[in-house]
Formats: sequence, C-alpha cells, structure tokens
Amino acid sequence: IMSAALSKDLKTKHNARSLPIRRDDEVTVARGNYKGNKGKVTTVYRKKNCVYIEKLTKNKANGAPYQIPLHPSSLVITKLKLDTDRLKLLKRKADGLATADA
Repeated sequence: IMSAALSKDLKTKHNARSLPIRRDDEVTVARGNYKGNKGKVTTVYRKKNCVYIEKLTKNKANGAPYQIPLHPSSLVITKLKLDTDRLKLLKRKADGLATADA
C-alpha cells in the first residue's frame, strides 16, 4: 500500500524493486523540496498516506517544531529493518521474479 523504492545496492542484494515502508527503516528523500535529506522513519501514517522522518522538522510561528509529512513514493530506502516477516516477503518477491524470468 505504502511502498518506497529500494536503493541500488539493496535492489541487487534482495532482487526486489520496492517494499512497503515501515518504522525504523533508513531513507533518503529523492524528490521535492527536501531532496537529499536522510533519516530514520519515525511514523508511517497510513490514514494520511504520509511518512515522518526523524530529523526533518520545521518551526511554527510560536517556535514549536513539527514534523514534515512526506509521501512514500518520494523516498528511497537505504537500510532495511529486517525481521522474519520481512525476510519472507523478500523471498516471495525474489521467487516471483525468478519464475517470471524463466
């Protein structure tokens, strides 16, 4: 539902193009005003279809900081938080690509 592209080295390593984004993934902003910024995903807000990154904040008029919402399609995942479910998903994706190529 809310997928982001994988970086070039992750694409070759896992044989997948994109993955659903989740908390604690490390990402780089690829498009928009904040292009080039890096950070760790703090929140994935599915209702608003946006992602919040650790160090990307702005200040309100009263000086209070707030996080900037980013669409996941404008992000590139540079480091994955791997657990058993995610490893199974990567294996299924790689197997699907292998059968499509054959």
